[in-house]
Amino acid sequence: MVLLRREPRGVKLTPAGRAAVADARRAIEAAAAAVQSARAAGEATGGSLRLACAQSLVSVLAPVVREWHHRHPKVTITLRESTSAEELHGFIDADEADVVLMPAPVPDRFTATVVADEEIVLAAPTDHPIARQPVVRVQDLDGVRLVHFAPDNGLSTWLDRSLTKAGVRPEPVMRTSVTVAAPQLAAAGLGVAVCPVSAISAGFPGAVRSFSPHWVRQLVAVTPTTLDPLAARFIANMRRHGVHVPRDVRTQLGGDNSTPAKARPSS
Repeated sequence: MVLLRREPRGVKLTPAGRAAVADARRAIEAAAAAVQSARAAGEATGGSLRLACAQSLVSVLAPVVREWHHRHPKVTITLRESTSAEELHGFIDADEADVVLMPAPVPDRFTATVVADEEIVLAAPTDHPIARQPVVRVQDLDGVRLVHFAPDNGLSTWLDRSLTKAGVRPEPVMRTSVTVAAPQLAAAGLGVAVCPVSAISAGFPGAVRSFSPHWVRQLVAVTPTTLDPLAARFIANMRRHGVHVPRDVRTQLGGDNSTPAKARPSS
């Protein structure tokens, strides 16, 4: 295909050459736009960020998302929640999420960045005998009426495994799929609940107690093996924020908002 034609006064483009030049200009403009978009994403001045999280961790993500809406208004953020660890893993495998916030552990095929250690607490009616104890141990749950989690909530299997390991057998009185509902049902007098502290909202009407030794779960940001610059910046912000605990809940737990040392329920 001839793109140029030599003439006495120089070189001119053929019709095919003019079409090729137009295509080349469009390609250069597209490449420049791609570079600009990549730079905007890296600097958090543009782009999109697809988030997913365990249902119980929406309150952990919310302050960071709020900050990004204020500081990076041109970044489009979407969020999906799930109670299933397998579904959350699937979001990464199917390239449907850039960052997934969930409890550890996660499969080795993913990159996991530790974001925070979240305390596991006991929620109970204020007049419950266990709430009057100066120290609450996992063993104190043996035979106690328990507001448990439904099988479709990943906390159900996790809690059963933890209590079995500790040799404890509480009496489940009901189950709920919604994590934040468990402590509310406990406070209403149905029994006690064992839940992440992020499930306890400000103004909680019941009693909240720490376990001795402290019981925590590790929260991780799960990403594909290649970390996107925008995702990396968001993860760094999550690590800085950590897990916020309302002041009145901290008061009940008898401490500040610091992260407790990692521990497991003893057997």
